[in-house]
Amino acid sequence: MRVVSFSVAGQAAWGVLVGSKVVPSEQLGADVPQSLQSLFADGDQWAALIKVLPERAAGLPGLPLADVKLLPCVPRPGKIICLGVNYVDHAKEGGNQIGDYPAVFLRCATSLLAHGAALQMPSVSDKLDFEAELAVVIGRTARCVSESEALDAVFGYACFNDATLRDYQRKTTQWTIGKNFDATGAFGPCLVTADELPAGCVGLHIESRLNGEVMQSADTADMAFGVARTIALLSQSLTLEPGDVVVMGTPGGVGYARTPPVWMKAGDTIEIEIEGIGTLSNPVTA
Repeated sequence: MRVVSFSVAGQAAWGVLVGSKVVPSEQLGADVPQSLQSLFADGDQWAALIKVLPERAAGLPGLPLADVKLLPCVPRPGKIICLGVNYVDHAKEGGNQIGDYPAVFLRCATSLLAHGAALQMPSVSDKLDFEAELAVVIGRTARCVSESEALDAVFGYACFNDATLRDYQRKTTQWTIGKNFDATGAFGPCLVTADELPAGCVGLHIESRLNGEVMQSADTADMAFGVARTIALLSQSLTLEPGDVVVMGTPGGVGYARTPPVWMKAGDTIEIEIEGIGTLSNPVTA
């Protein structure tokens, strides 16, 4: 099932994406929660609903996708936990090594933007880099889960562009500021439930394109820490809650590692595509 968050006339909602139409939750039946967070909150309920809602939605009128304003897949996650240096080729291009524990940092909800929305070039820096990443949305509370149990906590997956201001990232040993400028974390185009994809999204092609030119091209199987292992490790120290997002790191080919460096600039279009999920596309504006 493909899920989107959107707004119509200023009212936020969620719905099921069927081709070029969106069927709002209010059309899907009395048994369907009207907020996405309420859907995530009951793991047994959503596990049952995702089996029946695609067929139910196919027979309903819905709204033209072109008539709604898309929002980030999860508009206000409780936590956005990101991995750095999780692909060997990206570690090598940056002169880094992958350790025994993932490098972890946090993003804020105010940094998120939706598919099609403008990725903002800030006035204080011109070193805006792209990072194609897989986003994991948690659908069940996970605390001290084993690796074999970890994927039971996953609701679904989406594309993510962890766009980064490289000069601000390196102002301190902590990456937080460079990773949290407003409207730099693109999240979309839709949320694909885990049942439609390989376990842990292993073996999917992931790619970024800047103005149509391929910048990054890799396979999610190349992640040093896969989804199940990452969830298990994170859950040892913190509680992963429904609606939380885990962003799984980027492969090699980022802009700063090129000679000369390649930075996104106003007027560009950046695309992130993951096999089986779709293409996240955003214009870059000043």
